[in-house]
Amino acid sequence: MPVNVLLVLLVSGAVGFVSGLVGVGGGFIMTPALMFLGVPAPVAVATGASQIAATSFSGVLSQTRRKAVDWRMGMLLSMGGIVGSASGVWLFERLLRLGQLDLIISILYLVLLAAVGWLMLNEGLSVMRGRPTRGVSILRRPARTIAHTLPFRMRFPRSGLYISIIPPLALGYAIGALAAIMGIGGGFILIPAMIYLLRMPTNVVIGTSLFQVLIVASLIVIMQAQATQTVDLVLAALLMLGGVIGAQLGVRLGAGLKSEHLRALLGALLLAASVKFLLDIVIQPPEPYVLGGWL
Repeated sequence: MPVNVLLVLLVSGAVGFVSGLVGVGGGFIMTPALMFLGVPAPVAVATGASQIAATSFSGVLSQTRRKAVDWRMGMLLSMGGIVGSASGVWLFERLLRLGQLDLIISILYLVLLAAVGWLMLNEGLSVMRGRPTRGVSILRRPARTIAHTLPFRMRFPRSGLYISIIPPLALGYAIGALAAIMGIGGGFILIPAMIYLLRMPTNVVIGTSLFQVLIVASLIVIMQAQATQTVDLVLAALLMLGGVIGAQLGVRLGAGLKSEHLRALLGALLLAASVKFLLDIVIQPPEPYVLGGWL
């Protein structure tokens, strides 16, 4: 399909700008943005993974220099992520053959964006009103979790943990499956789970998460290119270029703004995007049939 190059650069730059401004990954923003531009959902998901892999590689290099990566935990999470991404790509291909992929992706993004948007908007507004958010007042790091009681325990010297390998494998599997189906990195889910479920120290959480995302996203790009042929390299290059430039601008501007204002703004944008997905699902399209060449 013909796509305006300047428009793609503008959108990818805007998504990168928001990501750098707020400090979140752009996978769960970029894929819906591509779908709103008319890019088919399979291409948006698979191509978005290539951008996630590129940005994660840069982040891992930076975190490695700071010695902020737990390699043993990262490998364990990646093992679960590899199996999960393979399962996700298999399900992705099956839904694509059945013609139900666009609907499933839209429903998943409707739920995801509405939930994340509401949490961010509520948190930002509560801080601006001078009240601590409910999550801040209730959520605490427990001394022991299920990861400390299950069998098959392993030591993780970098994180100072002695926990079961089952929760990290299960967590990696879930993130890998979601990444393959939705084109997201999953860091906004993985990082809180690593802190509150696995009780990892915060100084190694981001680097370890980026390492897992790098491995899983790279594998997803390879598997999607082989199984579904939905990776558009030209589009991926444009997304990387615009995203890198936008992220740098966002980081510089975000340093002088209040985080609660930024999170409230992003939450409102995500809620608006979820409403768009909802309308696309419930409103009958002008053309009930679309000719396509997928598989």
